[in-house]
Amino acid sequence: MAVKIKLKRLGKIRSPHYRIVIADSRTRRDGRAIEEIGLYHPVQNPSRIEVDSERAQYWLSVGAQPTEPVLAILKVTGDWQKFKGLPAPAPMLVAEPKADKRALFEAAAKASGDEPKGEAITPKAKKADKKADEAAAESTSESTEA
Repeated sequence: MAVKIKLKRLGKIRSPHYRIVIADSRTRRDGRAIEEIGLYHPVQNPSRIEVDSERAQYWLSVGAQPTEPVLAILKVTGDWQKFKGLPAPAPMLVAEPKADKRALFEAAAKASGDEPKGEAITPKAKKADKKADEAAAESTSESTEA
């Protein structure tokens, strides 16, 4: 039985993500897999790549052949170089953890020094006040014309 390390596609039409799987070479792309050893999300920036290095090394040692896309992923993670005994590649980019929005808000509030009073910054003008202002403006314009 020829064993391959290949990508199993998941996700919606324009948002693919993949699982790195061990499968018989005769199975379909998204068919039954022997084992799942990793994830690949190409849409995220930078791409999210997670590979169980120990299992990848085991399957490579028993003769599993990676497909071209998986070979590129293994080279990025350094598992291929480890298997071949080559020097390790440069470390891959990892997304920065997102900051807590509440902590950012509290820090900004503390930096401004103003405590929120629970009121609107600009007071709402009521309709009656607007009509009175318009009437006053009309009377002043009429008196200046005369």
